[in-house]
Amino acid sequence: MAPAAASRARRAARSVVRPGRRARVLDLRGAGRAGDAAELRFPAGDLVVVSGLPGSGKSTLMHRVVPALDGRGAAVHRIDSQDVRERWERGRLRRLPYALYRPLVRAAHYLALHRALRSGGSVVVHDCGTLAWVRRWIARSARRGDRELHLVLLDVPPEVARSGQESRGRGVSGYAFARHRRAVRRLVGAAESAGPPKGFRSAVLLDRRAASALETVGFH
Repeated sequence: MAPAAASRARRAARSVVRPGRRARVLDLRGAGRAGDAAELRFPAGDLVVVSGLPGSGKSTLMHRVVPALDGRGAAVHRIDSQDVRERWERGRLRRLPYALYRPLVRAAHYLALHRALRSGGSVVVHDCGTLAWVRRWIARSARRGDRELHLVLLDVPPEVARSGQESRGRGVSGYAFARHRRAVRRLVGAAESAGPPKGFRSAVLLDRRAASALETVGFH
């Protein structure tokens, strides 16, 4: 078999996982299972929330695996507050401390999310985990649009998340990090014991290795 054909065959043999089809919670953590999931595939038009500790790799994952278009050729909306912050930091306010214009960044982020939810298209949203009202807002939008909502949760050790913050030069305070740890711990514990949060069709648990093995979050 030619190298290109062999590569395509290996790629085709890797697993496409459809959260919510059979099991509402998919635990892909652990070395024995991490390499099996090459793609998480959702119905076109569904909403996906990516949550986890600051520094756990949410933004990196979203940039790497979220496609520009879904299977219908429609735009996939990737909503990440980090993208908004970086745009503002390159603008006229870049010389000011971030704390001064943080409210403007948050307002711009929520406006972009509002527009994406109203578009009817597929949406992937970066979620810090501490703001339950944001997830409730997205869940209401999903119900009104007769769409499903899914959670992708990065479960990494706190020390790994701290290292991720240091590598990008953007840490959070000890108090804020403790809040994030409690919120993410609640989400992970709920998924392990009772299923996805209220309003969610499915929850997918990823550790660092499983997230690295993932190639695509597709919508078809």
